[in-house]
Amino acid sequence: MMPRSLSHRLLALFAGTVAGLLLPQASSPAQAGTPLPEGNSSSEMFGKVYHCNPGPWGQLEYYYIYLEAPQSLIEHFPMPNSVTKWEFPAATEGDLRALFTRASLPQALQDYLLDAKNCVNKDGRITVFPPLPDLSAMTPAQRSVIYAELAKTPENEFYFNPVFITSGSVDQWLGQSRLNPELREVIKKFTYMRGEVLAFSDLSAVLNYVKTDAEAKDFFKTMTRTRSLMLKLVVDDNTDFKSVVRYWSGRKRNKDIEPLVGSTLETEGENKLDVIQLLPSLARRFLYGYPPMELAVLGRMPDCHWTSLNFFNYKPREYYLDTRLATAAVLENYNRIEAPFEFGDVLMFLNAQGNAIHSCVYVADDIVYTKNGENIASPWLLMKIGDVQRIYSYEGQTSVQGFRLKASVETTGGEE
Repeated sequence: MMPRSLSHRLLALFAGTVAGLLLPQASSPAQAGTPLPEGNSSSEMFGKVYHCNPGPWGQLEYYYIYLEAPQSLIEHFPMPNSVTKWEFPAATEGDLRALFTRASLPQALQDYLLDAKNCVNKDGRITVFPPLPDLSAMTPAQRSVIYAELAKTPENEFYFNPVFITSGSVDQWLGQSRLNPELREVIKKFTYMRGEVLAFSDLSAVLNYVKTDAEAKDFFKTMTRTRSLMLKLVVDDNTDFKSVVRYWSGRKRNKDIEPLVGSTLETEGENKLDVIQLLPSLARRFLYGYPPMELAVLGRMPDCHWTSLNFFNYKPREYYLDTRLATAAVLENYNRIEAPFEFGDVLMFLNAQGNAIHSCVYVADDIVYTKNGENIASPWLLMKIGDVQRIYSYEGQTSVQGFRLKASVETTGGEE
């Protein structure tokens, strides 16, 4: 039987916070992790090439790409209902009045939503059914207030796990999609800010605007669109060959880098090497891809911690899916470190309580290798650290703590 998380509707699998690793509290503020960078990649445009800061990684340039889940994956999940409902467990009418007032909903709409004829109040749970015209007329600010409350409840699947538009631009996000201009404008109207990142949750509502079954399927598939980076290493006469090879070798855990870099340097008319070729074998295999369905037999899908701790392995250690064992692996096999970070270092995103709510792997400059959630429709990506921060810090300030694999720890690398 598939695990329950795979039987949820597809959008509930697009993104989501994984269970945090229960790392011990830091003994002093200096050990609690450093604030994350505040750079905002939303000023960077799709279709342009950008350059990384100089460093031991060499000359790097990148551009943005968009990924979509394959149709074969999407066919495993049913379409959601086109009727929008908001679930408020353990809420009173007074609580909702206060929430709707804080969101500046018109009094007439508040009265309608809380009228006994239009909502269900049972066993301390209130279910509200907002009418489509009023839902469409809501402002982004109103959505942000109400959807932040809805996001606290997993039953509100599309609000609990929204689609994140890290570019900050709906036009860029949907630019290469097959959706017609009218539907794109409808989607844009329903976007809102979740913390510091643009988000979309109203899949059910927008289904009312599609006209054919084919268009509904295109819309559903488009909602899996995720932005990633394509990263290239420039290899030319200015390249410090030994330094670059040393950096990407990850303290000799990532083997056979020298022939790749050297071959590029000596090839006439070719001076760029896709960084995917410099990643360890498992990371190289998964980057830009989606988890295969057969991994469902493990009872858990690969999450960020599984991804981070297996980075240098050729054969993944599946027990890293167990949060308890993943925590033990970090405490036993890694040393806490501070910036500057190196290729292959694990970065833990810590909440105010000191628990790791997300982890990823440092690549170079401000770029990381990440999988954002235990989701079959969440691919492995290269992202800016600031973009990852905005996804995971909407409930409060986060910091980052670096961890480096101890020299004495063996990996399964090189067993191809």
